[in-house]
Amino acid sequence: MLPRRVRARALAFAASLALAACGSGTGPDRPAGSATPSPSGPTAPTGSGAPPSDVAASPSTPATPPPAPFDPAAIRLTLDPVATLPGRPLDIANAGDGGGRLFVAEQGGTIRIVRGGEVAAQPFLDLSSRTAAGGERGLLGLAFHPRFPDDPRLFVNYTDLAGDTVVASYAVSTPGADRVDPATETVLLRIDQPFGNHNGGGLAIGPDGYLYIAMGDGGSAGDPHDNGQRLDTLLGKILRIDVDDRPAGRAYGIPTDNPFVGRAGARPEAFLYGLRNPWRISFDRATGDLWIGDVGQGASEEIDVLRAGSPGGANYGWARMEGFHCYPSGDGCARPELTLPVAEYGHDLGCAVTGGAVYRGSAFPALAGGYVFSDACSGLLWVIDAARSDRQEPTIVGETGRSIAGFGEDEAGELYAADLGGTLLRVILAGD
Repeated sequence: MLPRRVRARALAFAASLALAACGSGTGPDRPAGSATPSPSGPTAPTGSGAPPSDVAASPSTPATPPPAPFDPAAIRLTLDPVATLPGRPLDIANAGDGGGRLFVAEQGGTIRIVRGGEVAAQPFLDLSSRTAAGGERGLLGLAFHPRFPDDPRLFVNYTDLAGDTVVASYAVSTPGADRVDPATETVLLRIDQPFGNHNGGGLAIGPDGYLYIAMGDGGSAGDPHDNGQRLDTLLGKILRIDVDDRPAGRAYGIPTDNPFVGRAGARPEAFLYGLRNPWRISFDRATGDLWIGDVGQGASEEIDVLRAGSPGGANYGWARMEGFHCYPSGDGCARPELTLPVAEYGHDLGCAVTGGAVYRGSAFPALAGGYVFSDACSGLLWVIDAARSDRQEPTIVGETGRSIAGFGEDEAGELYAADLGGTLLRVILAGD
C-alpha cells in the first residue's frame, strides 16, 4: 500500500498532468482476461560455467568465483540532488567525449549543461521558439552521435508548433563547445500526431550505431486508429534508422536488416511494434539489451525488453493487451506471436511508468545488473534483475515523493534522474 502522502501526490499528479497514462477520458477497469504465451527472449543460463570434467584447470591460475546474482531485496535507493534547473527536466544524456558534462532536456525546448553540479548560464541548445510544450508535448528526448565530437551531431525529438513530432539533428561548431546553433538543424523525420498525447519521445543510439526512436500510438484512449498494430504508420513503434548512410535526397538510411524492409505496405523504419506510449527507452551498455517503459491505459504499466541479437519485428501487444492482460477486458488475446513484458505494476502504485536504465557504474556494486525505473505520478523507485527473461514482480526500493520523468547515465555509468519539479538527481544506495 502506498503511504498516504505518496497516494495523494499520485492522485494530484494524475489529475493535473497529461503525462498520466489514461489519455483522454477514464481508463477501463483492470482487464480480467490474461494471455497464456510466455515472454520471448532467451532465459538466463543455468549452467555453472565450469569447464567440462575432462578438461583440467591450470594449477597456476586460481578459479575466479562467479559474480553474485543480483538481489533486488538487498537494494534500497534514494535520490541525491545535484542541480536545480530553470525548466522542467525530462531527459538526461552524456556526450561520451570525456568532458564530464551532463545534458538535460527541458520540456520547454532547451537543453542545459550541468558540469560539476553547476548549471551553465546559457542553454546548450534553445528550441523554445519552435517547440509546443505542455502535457505530453515538448522537447522530449536527446542522444549524441556515438562518435561525437568527431561526428559533431546530436539528435532531438520535439513537438513542433503544429503539434507534430520532429526528429532532427544539430551540429556543434567545435569540439567542447557549450552552445549549438539552432540554424544547423536537419530534419530527419516529421510525423503527424492525430491527438495531443502519446507522443513517445525517447531516443537512443544502439550498439549497432543506429538511432532508435520511440513513438507513441498517436493518442486519445484505446488506440482508436489501431496504430500500435498497423505497419503502415510510424506511430506505436520503435523506429530504427541509419543516420550515417544517407542516400541522395534523404536525411537518413534504412538498415537492410530492419524486419519490415520489402514488405508491401509496411514502413521500413519500423523495428518493434504494438506499443502504446514508450516514453523512455535505453540500452544496457554491458549487454546491448534494449529496455522499454511503456505507459499503460487504465490498469497496468509495463516493462519490455528486446535482448541483444534479436532480429526485431517483435509485437508487444498493444492494443490487444495491456501488460499481461487482455485489452479490452474479456477479449481473447492468447496469441503466441505476442511478446509479453518482463514486469508490470498496477495503477494502485502509479499511473505513468518512466523507463530507466540498467546500472553499470562502479560506485554501488550491489546495484550492478539491476534495471531501475520509476513512475511519474507516484515517484516510487523499482528494480528488477536485468539478466532474467521470465516474469518478475518489481521490487519497490525507494519512495521519492517526486515526479520522475527520465533517467540517464554519465560517462562512467552512474545513474541520474530528472524531476519535473526542476531538479537533477543522482541515484544512490541509501546510507552511502
